[in-house]
Amino acid sequence: MEYELVIKFYRKSLPDEAFLATLEDELRPVIGAARTDGYDVRPKDINLFVQTDDPRVTFRKVKSVLDAKGIERGVSAAYRLAGGAQFTSVYPPRPMRKFSLD
Repeated sequence: MEYELVIKFYRKSLPDEAFLATLEDELRPVIGAARTDGYDVRPKDINLFVQTDDPRVTFRKVKSVLDAKGIERGVSAAYRLAGGAQFTSVYPPRPMRKFSLD
């Protein structure tokens, strides 16, 4: 079963966006069989899409890269079935708001 993992970066929490230029290249060897599927750039946030069979494990791998880059703050993540509408939050552990792409 394939899922879409969405990692949301809140722009106001980021010192800059320079890390985006190389992030996908850094993630590819770490996330194994999962694959990145591009970005959605918006005025307040940037969403990174990852196709995976195991979104929780894939997020833990992605988070290790984000932690190493010092950008673990200002990030949230959730997944849904590929083509689905309802998200299940995976980070932060206690979500403060409903995850959406709006």
